Amino acid sequence: MVRTVVLGRFQPFHCGHEGVVKAALAHAAPDDVMIAIGSSEAEASMRNPWSASEREAMIRAWAADACDEEDVVRLTYCHIPDINDPPAWVEHATAVHGEGVLLTSDEDTAMLYEAAGWTVVRVPLEARRDREGWRVRETARMLSTVGDDDAVRTVLGPNVPAAVIEWMLEHDALYRLSLLHEGAVVG
Repeated sequence: MVRTVVLGRFQPFHCGHEGVVKAALAHAAPDDVMIAIGSSEAEASMRNPWSASEREAMIRAWAADACDEEDVVRLTYCHIPDINDPPAWVEHATAVHGEGVLLTSDEDTAMLYEAAGWTVVRVPLEARRDREGWRVRETARMLSTVGDDDAVRTVLGPNVPAAVIEWMLEHDALYRLSLLHEGAVVG
């Protein structure tokens, strides 16, 4: 068995991530897929508004809604703290997520892992412009004080899975964005 790893910050888990995880499940079948959640100890900011545990809960909510039971149990999770040292990142992350094959839509991550000797499978990200994490977070921030759940569902729906939106609404995860006053953060 070769482990398939999907690495991301998932701030929040959006439809681009959904496509990568579904591709990883298909690629790895019948083996497990490790969802490696980065920036696990980052302080709350517009770049990282949700904790690693909250992001894992979002992904689990999506999986329970979008995947069949066989795939839900194939998803495993780990949390990786930042070290802010790209040359040492792969070795650091591998110590947490284990060795295997990386499946990604991010070219910088692909090149970093390939340079470390990993096999990398690239997956195209549809609608990349609309599904960049910073765009999704900024849109959610603008909606955070609206108080109209149906408006949130309508506006975020094209780029965030419905189960994740519901999780965010149920856990007041959008309201937190209204308290972060950094402005737009690209990245």
